[in-house]
Amino acid sequence: MDISNFKDVEVKKGAGLKTIFNGKQFRRTIIFMLIGAVAGFAYFYYTEGQHMEVLASQDIFKSAALGALFGIFISNSPCARGAC
Repeated sequence: MDISNFKDVEVKKGAGLKTIFNGKQFRRTIIFMLIGAVAGFAYFYYTEGQHMEVLASQDIFKSAALGALFGIFISNSPCARGAC
């Protein structure tokens, strides 16, 4: 067996944090999270019918966090990536 027939192994670097943060999918996820957070807050604000003075910050955070989670799920679903 002749070892000259084998190719040299090429090691590729993994996806580092810089690569992930500069990626198109990361930016899309952040945008959808922000849109979801704003939409979650707007939905809560208009359905509760309360003034801004009486809204608890915990309620605002919960509704914005739920909207941000929906944004993550929508932007990272297989259909959003074109794999349906």
